[in-house]
Amino acid sequence: MSVEPQPRPHVLALDSALARRIVDIHIWAVRRGLRGVDAASLFDGFCQRLVETGVPLWRAFAGTRTLHPQWGGYSYTWRRDLNALAHDWYERTDLVRPDWLGSPFNYLLNHTRPSDDGISTLRRRLIGEEAQFDFPVLKDFAGAGATDYFAYFVRFGSLPLGDASRGSGMAYSFTTDGPDGFSDEDLTLLQAVLPAASLAMMAQAGHTIARNLLEVYLGQDAGRRVHEGAIDRGSVETIRAVLWFADIRGFTAIADSAPGPVLIELLDAVFETLTAALRPRQAQVLKFLGDGMLATFPCEDATEAETCRRALDAATEAMAALDALNQTRQKAGQPIAAVDLALHIGDVLYGNVGAVDRLDFTVIGPAVNEVARIEALCEPLGRSMLLSAAFAHALADPARLTSLGHHDLRGVREPREIYGMVGAGSG
Repeated sequence: MSVEPQPRPHVLALDSALARRIVDIHIWAVRRGLRGVDAASLFDGFCQRLVETGVPLWRAFAGTRTLHPQWGGYSYTWRRDLNALAHDWYERTDLVRPDWLGSPFNYLLNHTRPSDDGISTLRRRLIGEEAQFDFPVLKDFAGAGATDYFAYFVRFGSLPLGDASRGSGMAYSFTTDGPDGFSDEDLTLLQAVLPAASLAMMAQAGHTIARNLLEVYLGQDAGRRVHEGAIDRGSVETIRAVLWFADIRGFTAIADSAPGPVLIELLDAVFETLTAALRPRQAQVLKFLGDGMLATFPCEDATEAETCRRALDAATEAMAALDALNQTRQKAGQPIAAVDLALHIGDVLYGNVGAVDRLDFTVIGPAVNEVARIEALCEPLGRSMLLSAAFAHALADPARLTSLGHHDLRGVREPREIYGMVGAGSG
């Protein structure tokens, strides 16, 4: 397919009525962007103003890529007849789906040469002798009553032609059900105001991307705090929390026998299984430590007993899910991993620690050291899950736990009483 050049937009006389409409929407979009209005409200308001200025808009779409390990992008669809805005997220794998590959947006991104300002456009009449249905979605629009279609893609930065995996930009489409389609003035107005609207949308999108990345790499609560300005080195607070420390047993032997990609796939599967039990229980995964994992259950919005119950339920569910995962992997001839897990409760310092140019938002304190030492007892005691005496006493549910006696913990002065689950087999 040949690469199509893009026409330059028509230059308007500043005293024309159309120019005044353009200036009004341009100013509106810039002001909304400066105020940090969320993208959904901004796009909804943008479509409403297009209609108010006389554009016979029936449906409008706006979508953009994002930086997230699960989600590749998100979009908003506005419908005049429904007076509503729909919000959708897209998996990162959606860029290889047939509906994307056969879409006008994929064509604009991969088979059109953008203008000097990074803009590509496409128009298709949907009725009359000029009707053209070279993309499957156009037939759907025409069947729903649309008469004209206009797509617009603006690149941000140096998005390479034909590379959908890198860079960023905003994709738009507009359809009308007006009997005459879009007028030349309608299209001129759209092309004149979309750059300002795109900057306003991307200003908010950049804020969202930064927050999402921080939450992905630091954890939800730590990421939120850093995004809100908690970045001073040495700035910490004391919190009381249940500490969850998990570690893969015999990982060195596994790493010696498994190829690198297989090892990473195993780690991902194990960590996802453990984390899945934490998500619905207000836990915060602070970090993955090679083959280990540290998480917290802050005692903020519940009693210590309730927080401990959530943590123990999560641990029980996670270990059962891990057993099921290992059975499935073993049948498929894939490597498996046993996990040792310890739960403890105590006061910890929570905040920024590190060098002036490289910080870590983490928890520190004797309780963190203690939970790691308790986990190291799992294999000697023949258990996959151990709990501290402090946790057992805060849980206040003796029917679920059994004492395993007092044990020395490296770096801890006094022996500590250790508990296990009633009826639990050896790990």
